[in-house]
Amino acid sequence: MAQYRVVSLSKEVADQVRKTHKAPDYGHPAFTEVAGGYGPCRECLRTFQVGQENRILFTYDPFRGVEKVPLPGPIFIHEQPCEPYPEKAGYPRDLETHAAVFNAFANGQKLVERVVLSAEADKASALDELFHRPDVDYVEVRDAEAGCFDFRAERVAEKVFKC
Repeated sequence: MAQYRVVSLSKEVADQVRKTHKAPDYGHPAFTEVAGGYGPCRECLRTFQVGQENRILFTYDPFRGVEKVPLPGPIFIHEQPCEPYPEKAGYPRDLETHAAVFNAFANGQKLVERVVLSAEADKASALDELFHRPDVDYVEVRDAEAGCFDFRAERVAEKVFKC
């Protein structure tokens, strides 16, 4: 069983962007276009069908609600509503063949390790290894080619049994 849960963009934030066409927290206008790249959609974590699906581009802070210092950047979601990626589904299948950067953090936004992974690397095993470290609380997963935020993986709380 994975020691982490996958945290995609919440349905509430995605629906707000679709409704207002503005970036949360910043109010910058969101931009809709036909997908020119694979993405992924930050809500469902599926890659886009290039040239076929519309996607919305907007500014988002991946540390929103997690840390005090914002680090905003561009992300995409499907123009049409989709379901958030299931937290317990492990590493997103659509992203397994894409090179990635894992920024492992301790609470307080303290970067403790950065791992750059090739397209062929076993991403799920790499995440498991990072969460074996007691000083890693969450991992920010970014696309190694574009550099943009994909999702966050968080440590799953361990059950404490009392006698």
